[in-house]
Amino acid sequence: MYGLPPNTLINKPLYKKAVFEKFNLKATERDCFDADISRMALVARVSSATVPALAKGKEIEGFYVLQVALKRKDYDSKNILMLQKLIPQKMVFAMQYEEQTQFCIFHTRLQQSEWMPTSEAAIPLQGLSLDDVWNNIVATIGGLDAQAEESIEEQIIHREQRDKLLRQIESLEKQCRIEKQTRKKFELHQEISRLKRMIII
Repeated sequence: MYGLPPNTLINKPLYKKAVFEKFNLKATERDCFDADISRMALVARVSSATVPALAKGKEIEGFYVLQVALKRKDYDSKNILMLQKLIPQKMVFAMQYEEQTQFCIFHTRLQQSEWMPTSEAAIPLQGLSLDDVWNNIVATIGGLDAQAEESIEEQIIHREQRDKLLRQIESLEKQCRIEKQTRKKFELHQEISRLKRMIII
């Protein structure tokens, strides 16, 4: 499963009732969770015990893979963050909808992969230690570069800042298109140019 060694595989169902009781969720929150998620199970545990070739990391001693069967593809990501809090372990989420899978992982921020056919979905175990493996998985799922000079955390923060700037530019460009006053239009153009220069830097 997901290209993982057989020794890592487990099958431990995680019941929605346990989530509801743990968080004492309001009726609307339960309905949202229930509308998204059909069933869940811990399907793998990766550690130096289950993969002897991997050394225990300084920060990562192991992680679980939680398979989440979805009722709809456009699920609310808040439900993943809730599950992350419920289980105080490092976790890779395998979100499955029909014949497609999306991997999610929380590292500084929630990282989500593109959807892919479940038959092709694989979690790479690249590296000599569990720290290396975890960083490589975060990079793969988040579309980051594990070999870059910047750390994974720095790349995540910079991408978030870039995305914020792009949203600001898009908003200002919309304003600029409908603005009638020449002076105001010029000011908007100047601000757009300034923000674009910040992205290049």
